[in-house]
Amino acid sequence: HCLWPNYKNGAYPSNCDRDSVFHESQIEDVLPQLQKFWPTLACPSGDGVKFWTHEWEKHGTCSESEMDQHDYFVAALKLKDKANLLQILKSAGIRPDDGLYELDSIVEAIKERTGFTPGIECNVDSSRNSQLYQVFMCVDTSGSDFIECPILPKGRCASSIQFPKF
Repeated sequence: HCLWPNYKNGAYPSNCDRDSVFHESQIEDVLPQLQKFWPTLACPSGDGVKFWTHEWEKHGTCSESEMDQHDYFVAALKLKDKANLLQILKSAGIRPDDGLYELDSIVEAIKERTGFTPGIECNVDSSRNSQLYQVFMCVDTSGSDFIECPILPKGRCASSIQFPKF
């Protein structure tokens, strides 16, 4: 979803600097990567600017002591590449094919390749299937290295979860 600063107790700050406005011009050089790897999934779909504006104003502004707007988006893209969670899961035989997979297998595959325990969040579809929804990885304050999460989010996942097609 994005790069969220968190407190060690699992809570997170938001909208930390209401005067810090998103400026598309500050991230022009990474716009093609953002459009490809961090698109908006809203309906109707847009060009992503509204979504990235929201992410910067709600979460990015809470990182300003460590990184500016450009650095924030670059850090998120680098972390996505560094973890490459979809490839990790595919290598473990866990694919977005609507199949059911053991939650422990998903956690273990990610931990084995990254060295850190992920948080897994699930949702429930209209057929009452527990589905993989989000994977959380914690990073250091510079936004460049993964760390062990002080507190993992409560993910409401069943022991066997569906990895939906996308």
